Amino acid sequence: MIDQVLKEIQQRDAFLLTSHARPDGDAIGSLLGLYQMLHHLGKTTRVVMSDPVPLIYNGLPFAHVIEHLPEVPSDAPDAAVILECDSIQRTRVLGLEGRFLINIDHHSSAREFAHVNWIENNACAVAEMIFRLACRAGVPITQEMATCLYTAVLTDTGSFCFAGTNAHTFEIALELVRRGANPVDIAHNVYFSNPTSKMRLLGAALSNLHREGALAYMHISLSEMERSGGLEEDCEGIVNYALSIDGVEVALFFRELTDGRYRVSLRSKGRVNVAAIAEHFGGGGHSCASGCAVPGPLAASLEAILSQLRGAAPLHGRMPEATV
Repeated sequence: MIDQVLKEIQQRDAFLLTSHARPDGDAIGSLLGLYQMLHHLGKTTRVVMSDPVPLIYNGLPFAHVIEHLPEVPSDAPDAAVILECDSIQRTRVLGLEGRFLINIDHHSSAREFAHVNWIENNACAVAEMIFRLACRAGVPITQEMATCLYTAVLTDTGSFCFAGTNAHTFEIALELVRRGANPVDIAHNVYFSNPTSKMRLLGAALSNLHREGALAYMHISLSEMERSGGLEEDCEGIVNYALSIDGVEVALFFRELTDGRYRVSLRSKGRVNVAAIAEHFGGGGHSCASGCAVPGPLAASLEAILSQLRGAAPLHGRMPEATV
C-alpha cells in the first residue's frame, strides 16, 4: 500500500492533513513529518486539528503550521490524509465527508474507512510509516523532519518500553538520530518541561490510587481538575505511574468529563490486550495503550470495565469487586 499512497500523492497538487482529537506525540510528530515531506515535493498543504498542539510539542519544527479549527476551511484541498484514526469522526474535524481520503494507521483497532487505506499493525508508530514513505519518495530526511519523527517514535513506544519494541524499533530511531534528531534534547522537551499544573494534577490522581492485585486504577474529578489548574493535555502519561507499580499488569486512569462521562486511559505491561477492552466500549488503540469513554457514575463505569478485565488470564482470580 505504500506505493499506492505515493501514487495518489504524486497525482495531486494539494492536501489537507489531520489526525485524532486530543493529539499525542505520534499524531503531532507524524503530521509535521508528512507536512515537510509534501512541502519538499512541491505540494500545497494545510494541517488542521480539532484540538491545539499540546505544550510539550509546541517546540517541534513547523508546529506553528497546525491550525486549530473545528471544521475544514471552505478553501481547503479536496484530498485529505488522515493519520492514526479508525474513522473520520475520530478527528472531530467537521467537513471531511466527500473528500478523497487516504488513511494511514498502525493501531490494532484500525479500520478501512478511506479510499486508500495503508494499515500496518507491526509499525512501531505512524512516524515509522511516514519515514518509509519519505524514503520511498526520494525525499531527504532533514534534521527538522527527523526531530518530529523521532519524537513520535519515542512517545508512541512509551520511551521504548511498550511490548512490540524490538531491534527494528531501534533501527528506526538510530536512522532518525543519524539524520539529525537529538535524543537528549527531545527527551528533555517531552519529559522535563511539564507545567506545575500537571504536577498538582498528578498529586490528586495519586491520592485516588487503588490497588487490587495485578490491577491499579486512579481517577480525577472535574473539581480536582479545576483546583489543580490542569488542562486536558496534562492528563497524558499519568496512567503510567500506576502501571509502574511492581506486580501491576494493567492500569486505568479515569477522568471525569463535563457531560458526566469518563475518559479512560488503559495501559498494560504486555500480558493483557487492553485494546480489546477499549474496543468493547467504542474506543481503541494498541494492545498495551488504549483509550475509550464510558458513561458515569464512576463506580458504575469502573465496574463495567473491570467486568471485562476479570476474564483476562493474568488477572484471573486476583480482582475483587471495585471500590471507589
